[in-house]
Amino acid sequence: MVYLRDFLSFLGKRVLATIAIMFGVVIIVFLISHVLNPDPAALWAGAKARVTTVAAIEAQYHLKDPLLVQLYYFIISIFSGNLGTDPVTGQSISSEIWSYAPNTVELVLAALLVTVIMGILLGYVAGMHFSTKIDSLIRVIYLGTWATPYYLGAIAAILIFAVAIPILPSGGMYSLTLNPPHHYTGIFVLDSLVALNWADFVSGIQHLILPSLVLALLDFGIITRVTRSSVLDVRWSTHVKSARARGVPDDEANRRHILRNGLIDATTVSAVMFGWMLSGTVIVEEIFNWPGIGQFAYNSILSYDYPVLVPVVIFFTFGVIIANFGADVIYSVLDPRIALGSASSQG
Repeated sequence: MVYLRDFLSFLGKRVLATIAIMFGVVIIVFLISHVLNPDPAALWAGAKARVTTVAAIEAQYHLKDPLLVQLYYFIISIFSGNLGTDPVTGQSISSEIWSYAPNTVELVLAALLVTVIMGILLGYVAGMHFSTKIDSLIRVIYLGTWATPYYLGAIAAILIFAVAIPILPSGGMYSLTLNPPHHYTGIFVLDSLVALNWADFVSGIQHLILPSLVLALLDFGIITRVTRSSVLDVRWSTHVKSARARGVPDDEANRRHILRNGLIDATTVSAVMFGWMLSGTVIVEEIFNWPGIGQFAYNSILSYDYPVLVPVVIFFTFGVIIANFGADVIYSVLDPRIALGSASSQG
């Protein structure tokens, strides 16, 4: 009961802090957007727009009101989801964002799965073979991929696996000859599986492999390094030595004490990486023609679609904030000392 009370207190503080950060982000984005573009209505309407068109945009977004009034309406629109109409497509901005968001979530989750598996496996192997050729090889691999830009990795993957060795499609989310499944979750592969549409499912997996691997291979080094460091910290610790002195077999000691403790930090970083990967989707989705939020943001930049670009930036930022909140919660569950320490510091 004591831990539950402390955990709920810790959780409540994190929720309030997350909400405060979200409000702060909205205010910062609003101020930056006004500094970068003092006359957004003229930019949205275009160089040849009529005066009446510019005036209509100013009225719709309250651009002639005082700055605090504009900020009020801006905050209300963000948190209510009423983001207005996309001047380029004429559609609701909210509906556009939520139509593209599941595709990006699908890509990031697939990449995160590969990242976690590869990162933990290679990090554990490197830590258990510290200062050997295996450790050095793994460090060279993850440092090399970590230093590779997304655009370079994506282009190299297409040239190798779609052109030189044509075993995977170079872009898109599924074959255009197929009919997409019923929209259950918005995630194409999952919807295909629920509908038992195996042709769509196989096509979705084939189109998902390259972009998700590019995201994963360029980011798995973070988890590899964290896991390796955690394994090294625990490997020669007192409780591991005590377990071996009690006659615990090496395999069991490695699994129960070293690997389990190494998973705590790796799991926490995995939650944070979900937010990091969201930002990487802008380049990857555009190169692979993946219809997600990243490609939507890229096209908005090219077309100076300011009313769309600002909410998309906030969407990405909220994703990072929520991912960090999830990491805090996961870490406090895996290591209760976090919640207990927060409560004791307040006492």
